[in-house]
Amino acid sequence: MKVKIRTTRHSLTAYIVTSIFSGVTYAQGAGVSTPGLETVVVEATRMSNPLNRIPASISVVQQDEIQLGRQQLGLDEALNRVPGLFMQNRYNFARDLRISIRGFGARSSFGIRGIKILVDGIPETLPDGSGQVDSIDLGATRQIEVIRGPSSSLYGNASGGVINITSEDGPEIPFFSARLAAGEHGFQKLQLKSGGETDLMNYFISLSNTKIDGYRTHSQAENTQFSGRFNFDLGENRNLLAVFNSTDQPISNDPGGINAAQVAEDRRSARDRNVTYDTGETLNQERVGFVFSTPAGTNGELTARTYFVSRDFQNKLPQFPVADSVDLQRSFAGGGVAYTHSSILGGMPNRFIVGFDIDDQNDERKRFLNSQGTLGSLLFHQDENFTSHGIFLQNELSLNEQLQLNFGLRYDEVEYSVTDHFLSDGDDSGIRKMEDASPMLGMIYSLSPTLSLYSTMSTAFETPSTTDFAHPSGGGGFNPTLGPQNAVNYEVGLRGSIGDRHYYELAVFDINVDDELIPTDVDGRDFFENAGKSSRTGVEIALISNPTDRIHTSLSYAYTDFVFDDFTVTSTDGDVTTADYFSGNTIPGTVEHLLFSEIGYTHPSGWFSALDILYVHDQFADNANAVEVDAYTVANLRLGFETVIGSTVVSPFLGINNLFDTNYNTDIRINAFGKRYFEPAPGRNIYAGVTVSFDFL
Repeated sequence: MKVKIRTTRHSLTAYIVTSIFSGVTYAQGAGVSTPGLETVVVEATRMSNPLNRIPASISVVQQDEIQLGRQQLGLDEALNRVPGLFMQNRYNFARDLRISIRGFGARSSFGIRGIKILVDGIPETLPDGSGQVDSIDLGATRQIEVIRGPSSSLYGNASGGVINITSEDGPEIPFFSARLAAGEHGFQKLQLKSGGETDLMNYFISLSNTKIDGYRTHSQAENTQFSGRFNFDLGENRNLLAVFNSTDQPISNDPGGINAAQVAEDRRSARDRNVTYDTGETLNQERVGFVFSTPAGTNGELTARTYFVSRDFQNKLPQFPVADSVDLQRSFAGGGVAYTHSSILGGMPNRFIVGFDIDDQNDERKRFLNSQGTLGSLLFHQDENFTSHGIFLQNELSLNEQLQLNFGLRYDEVEYSVTDHFLSDGDDSGIRKMEDASPMLGMIYSLSPTLSLYSTMSTAFETPSTTDFAHPSGGGGFNPTLGPQNAVNYEVGLRGSIGDRHYYELAVFDINVDDELIPTDVDGRDFFENAGKSSRTGVEIALISNPTDRIHTSLSYAYTDFVFDDFTVTSTDGDVTTADYFSGNTIPGTVEHLLFSEIGYTHPSGWFSALDILYVHDQFADNANAVEVDAYTVANLRLGFETVIGSTVVSPFLGINNLFDTNYNTDIRINAFGKRYFEPAPGRNIYAGVTVSFDFL
């Protein structure tokens, strides 16, 4: 056996190279060609394109920014650098990461709403628009693309933004690596990876196990994942990609939100009822998907995909109207076909894609009495089915070498049906149907070889999820007054470079939203209503500068103004009717200023370090803007080096989260009942680990 240091994976040599050219390799840069590196190619737009030929705000984050020296607890570790992307709830694994792109997703009470998440071309977002990231293995992720803005013309329902995740491929030389990390608050993670390439197949497999006791009382979590990616070369430019993932999360406790007085008394405390009723979730999920591509005629390509996901989920809740527990047996499946063709139209290069998507979600939902953590009698039982059918067209026409026009249109039909099996309180069966057409217009103009200007008009529609449709009365069926929200985005942007080491991007947007979906907490459980109208304006800036081969810096900033334009809530208590006027108020869970900066240093001997700082401005916790949450600044530090011991590459690392021991909240529960808005984050905490790897020859 001969051992060789890989420069295409986690070696510091690769890290130094990618750091030097980080403007084009991990996000907000110009997307222009740089000596030694190819232009970044984006797949999230369905038609592969260099970044500098796309009339939209797109960020691309590469493998070393996702994995190298990271704790790998959440996507926020790598994606905080993306301007306009705001993430909360890193440390409560029962509620999942809350991700917001230009305000889309800010309403989520748990999981992710309004943002389409794809993993290796397979949707991780359900047909009803809800999504989770608990089955995404960050230690096996190669690249993440983020479309910042409405994209329903591409992906239909719940596409206020897109996060496209690509798993690692196997390298040309087969390898094996083991990574062990541990840290404060009971953190432990073990990851084993292997991959390689044969004449007919590229393969990669990963097994990981993560455990954490948590900073707060009743916040333990454990997650085990086994995933694989196999790319088969079928000859004649035909390919078959097969991916699978199995996730077992036997424990993820929910400490709940606490009020300001409880935060002041004990930041690590949990809500008493959450402990008494043992709140939290368990889940088991299996996902398998296939993507097949083949040439089709002259200058054409046909792509077909199919997938199936099975998810078993249990969630104990503290109260409403009595403490209960949700038992959910879920399956969702789907597929689609797309045809891409390149030609000359009127003497001008033209390319288009046309296709359709079909997705189906089936939930058997039960609720049982939660008797202080022990399940009791059945309280609720219904089958929920959500189906989605969409057809789409995208076209790119190059009028000349400088100017390209883009057009897109998608039409979707969705249907939500309920079959009530718990008939003692009446039959709440029913059907809701919704449909929407989503256009997009874009233009990109190359002002010079290193500077491009773009403008776009894009749209998004978002239906309530099966959970959002819950009736405020607590019974079965769905809330008949709740409808989808619609948004129109107008945007102008610049992206360019100065020399080979400095990159920048500027985007200005204005979004108008009708019937915005807003949560209201009713004693521990969220229900939803539609606000009349809201508006969102903002500016996003990204700067990347690498003054030397060893020093690399990045800066991203977003200014936003997200307000309710028309939102009045009328309620009746007995004979008394009251109205709350929220028009003109800031949308809760959004921030006016968001700033990220990072400086990194790499040394040819193998050492690296990186310091990042995140500033989050004040935010409101409620529709009335009566509760303002203070701004905070959090810094994180990573250190490590790489050395060769015999035939093995050893890479130890050390990380310090919250370097300056800032008191802040990892999440704010919007409109929380009893003013339990706050989920405090841990103070300064340290983790360390080592990666050991070698190649097979």
